[in-house]
Amino acid sequence: FVLQLHSNSDKGDGSVKYILTGEGAGTIFIIDDTTGDIHSTKSLDREQKTHYVLHAQAIDRRTNKPLEPESEFIIKVQDINDNAPKFTDGPYIVTVPEMSEMGTSVLQVTATDADDPTYGNSARVVYSILQGQPYFSVDPKTGVIRTALHNMDREAREHYSVVIQAKDMAGQVGGLSGSTTVNITLTDVNDNPPRFPQKHYQLYVPESAQVGSAVGKIKANDADTGSNADMKYTIINGDGSGVFSISTDKETREGILSLKKPLNYEKKKSYTLNIEGANTHLDFRFSHLGPFKDVTMLKVIVGDVDEPPLFTMPSYVMEVYENAKIGTPVGTVTAHDPDAANSLVRYFIDHNTEEDRYFTIDASTGTIKTAKIFDREETPWYNITVAASEIDNPGLVSHVPVGVRILDVNDNPPELARDYDVVVCENTKPGQVIQTITATDKDNSANGARFHFSLDEGLSLNPNFTLRNNEDNTASILTRRRRYSRTTQDIYYLPVLISDGGMPPLSSSSTLTIRVCACERDGRVRTCHAEAFLSSAGLSTGALIAILLCVVILLAIVVLFITLRRSKKEPLIISEEDVRENVVTYDDEGGGEEDTEAFDITALRNPSAAEELKYRRDVRPEVKPLSRHHLSSSLDSIDVQEFIKQRLAEADLDPSVPPYDSLQTYAYEGHRSEAGSISSLDSATTHSDQDYNYLGDWGPEFKKLAELYGEIEPERTT
Repeated sequence: FVLQLHSNSDKGDGSVKYILTGEGAGTIFIIDDTTGDIHSTKSLDREQKTHYVLHAQAIDRRTNKPLEPESEFIIKVQDINDNAPKFTDGPYIVTVPEMSEMGTSVLQVTATDADDPTYGNSARVVYSILQGQPYFSVDPKTGVIRTALHNMDREAREHYSVVIQAKDMAGQVGGLSGSTTVNITLTDVNDNPPRFPQKHYQLYVPESAQVGSAVGKIKANDADTGSNADMKYTIINGDGSGVFSISTDKETREGILSLKKPLNYEKKKSYTLNIEGANTHLDFRFSHLGPFKDVTMLKVIVGDVDEPPLFTMPSYVMEVYENAKIGTPVGTVTAHDPDAANSLVRYFIDHNTEEDRYFTIDASTGTIKTAKIFDREETPWYNITVAASEIDNPGLVSHVPVGVRILDVNDNPPELARDYDVVVCENTKPGQVIQTITATDKDNSANGARFHFSLDEGLSLNPNFTLRNNEDNTASILTRRRRYSRTTQDIYYLPVLISDGGMPPLSSSSTLTIRVCACERDGRVRTCHAEAFLSSAGLSTGALIAILLCVVILLAIVVLFITLRRSKKEPLIISEEDVRENVVTYDDEGGGEEDTEAFDITALRNPSAAEELKYRRDVRPEVKPLSRHHLSSSLDSIDVQEFIKQRLAEADLDPSVPPYDSLQTYAYEGHRSEAGSISSLDSATTHSDQDYNYLGDWGPEFKKLAELYGEIEPERTT
């Protein structure tokens, strides 16, 4: 039962009907429509819904009309302690540094209670520790966990499991409770110094140990972890500090002992080392627990080993002259047995390379001799390897590198440094330098660095060129003439003698080839070949070839045209259907009226030479031709113009012309010129006193023309 509804209109006779609507009506809450009693059909949970809003109304059962207005009422769910506290974030994992002060805060835990905190003590929580004492404690109200002991040591215990309980009803009897686990780990601090397990160590190292190799290990223990256990090893004193070195392996934290110098059992049989191991990351809060380092003593015992022979030098350099005879001594290597037995030593050369076969060695004395004749210019240096072994123990072998330098002798004459292309211009002046030459010598500077140049003294004085020794290992070629002509001689040969400054001096003769070339005024070479006059006017070889090809093509066309015309024949009788138009053009032009060699016009001027007019035999003339007398009188005229006009009229009036158009052109040049002929046909036989020297100032294009008309005597010398 929850409550009862009652209306003032209800007389108890059952005429009033009660109706309930709203949240949960009909499902959670039901009403007796006659009495108005409301009951709940199931348990209510305040944590799910705290209140319900319902509407009630009284109506007439017979008419279903409301007797009163609808009324609203709220049903509140009253809380009871039915929810235990819960730790929503548990379990917890947390760390705290070791050696922390007592009361150091570790973690704050919080439990939640779903009950109503405003009604009673159902949601009032109190914290307590169930497990983890006496190391940790918890604040009952705030849930803060703290350390409960001084100087908790990680090395003694590292992990702790603490159980915290939360209880409602303020911890009273009957309250509900919940718990969680807090896993606490102590983190490390550098509170432990390193310690060597022993104060004295002993190490055996054979004297054959290689320099730089690791010969032993040593380690100091540190209870700390991580960077707090890092340490560095050093050799602080002892007679072996200069022979051994120590380094730290960061992974294993071990000290690696290495050899710095070779060991020799015959000289020193043991060494003493003081080795220190110290932490590299110190925490000054715990300096009172130090010092954070430790020292131990290491005794190194050197073991005796049968060693190979030892050479007196780590390497040898020897010298021998080139061209020396086979068997010439080069030098001597020496080795001895370092052991107390002092066994005899034998020598030999390792024939690993071809160079090792060029020398021999005396097995007893170690003297190296030549096995071939050397040429310094071919190979100036040889590298060989000499080995030495004990007679008693041939398996023990030591090696030493030997370098042999081949010394130079003056056995190569000097020669020109390269093939020189010497050019002299036609318009050069006497004493002009046209080329500077130099020489090379395969010998070194001691036997060939100083060169002397001269002309071959066995020949007569050269009238064209001379040579000047510049005293700096070069020489200059100078001209001795004013002009050179390609047409006269285009190539000269100049023998040059070169000697070196070696002992004894050597010399050689070389011949320079000097070409004569045409040059511009600024000295640039234009051409060096004897060319035709047309070529000297500035036409290149390609242009000349193109012109020749054009001429050949034109000649071929003319020959083909003439051949076709000769092979073509006209029929004597032309049919009436053969109607054609033919334009005949005569465009051959002669040399003028005075050019009697081009065409003889005597036939035009001599009436007796004119042939009798002949008419076509296949056509009957309808018009009487001109009389023979009239033709003769016309030919007697001296004036060619009148003669041409007469012939033109005859052609126009002649009925016997072919039945197609014919165009005949007669050109008339006029009377003789008063200035005379300008033809060049007879100019070759005339002599002129005109001075053509001005042609030399017209430039290089008219140079050849100036040479043709100038009075230049050709000069040809040998």
